[in-house]
Amino acid sequence: MYEDMLHRIIDRYEQAAFTVNRRLNVLMREMMPDDLTIDQFSIMRYLCAHGTCTSSELSDTFCVGKSSITAIIGRLADKRLIARMPDDKDRRVIYLKLTEEGKSVVRLIEQKVHQLLSRLLTQFDPQEAETFIGTYEKLASVLSDERGMAK
Repeated sequence: MYEDMLHRIIDRYEQAAFTVNRRLNVLMREMMPDDLTIDQFSIMRYLCAHGTCTSSELSDTFCVGKSSITAIIGRLADKRLIARMPDDKDRRVIYLKLTEEGKSVVRLIEQKVHQLLSRLLTQFDPQEAETFIGTYEKLASVLSDERGMAK
């Protein structure tokens, strides 16, 4: 009996996750300036929150190969949205940080994202929204723990 229920829950999760991810990606792409991708924005947002980091840190955080991060960083640097800074002690280490223009772009897009998510989350009553985010945070925690165990 438990297996049947688990199977139904997994099916429901897969269907809902597919729809949510697909629709949110479409809505997010519509908010992006023509020359910026969601992946580029995600990296810029991470840099905005963390100040500086290395491309290896980005690769680990976003679970993608270093070559993918290098390509994204190159495009962002070409647009003058991020800056590369060599480490004072070890010239092989390059730190990345947002430029002032990059910070402005992040703030502008974050305002648009906040408006979008506010519009969506107001469809829930406050208790539903709290329950939803609590459950979603728990899933994020479980996935983070899984990632740590996989190493």
